Amino acid sequence: MSEILEHATRLFAERGYDGTTLQDIADAIGITRPGLYHYISSKEQLLAALVRDVSENTAHIVREVRLRTDLSSVEKLRTVVRGLVLQRARAPEHFRVLDRTEAALPEEIAAQHLKARREVLAEMRTIIEEGISRGEFRPRDERLAALSVIGMCNWVAWWFHPGSSHPAEPVADELAQNAIDMLSYPRSTVPLTTAPHRALQMVRENLDYLERFLGPESVHNPGSTRPS
Repeated sequence: MSEILEHATRLFAERGYDGTTLQDIADAIGITRPGLYHYISSKEQLLAALVRDVSENTAHIVREVRLRTDLSSVEKLRTVVRGLVLQRARAPEHFRVLDRTEAALPEEIAAQHLKARREVLAEMRTIIEEGISRGEFRPRDERLAALSVIGMCNWVAWWFHPGSSHPAEPVADELAQNAIDMLSYPRSTVPLTTAPHRALQMVRENLDYLERFLGPESVHNPGSTRPS
């Protein structure tokens, strides 16, 4: 099945999903169309396989890391980003084809794809929320931060070419560090090791965070805020 999926994905990328027939796939593999039916019954079955390979596998990667208790939030983020970047870099056509055919996915397959995407966002958001609560990440909009990290990982599928002069691992390492730098405290203002200084800096960061959403007047004069 994996060989069939590889040939089909390549053809979908070259000709489009609608422009590729089962006969085209059979010809690419070197078997007859009746022989192909021993393995798959339709092109939709291949789309379902792509959803499992890309979307559901992505959700599995993020969830597995989020559940680990031996990693700090920073290391969870590093591990997740490395895993997703390597996944995209090693099979970019899989992601690109699924992204291009997303609007045309059959209803059942589209539901599986959407469910997996929502799980990825929820798990990534939880990693970031935990990092903020532990003082490892700066307070920020967790959903926006999660979407930014996921988007950075996904974009690799559009510009990285397997077998190029730049191997995937260093790219994954650098993007993982970029994600950490985006969320962590600047090095010049990393909380000090003493608890009072750390607590004071976290309070200041939290005030800045609240001001962006409530306005400075509400934060500094909480009694002025009334429920609508």
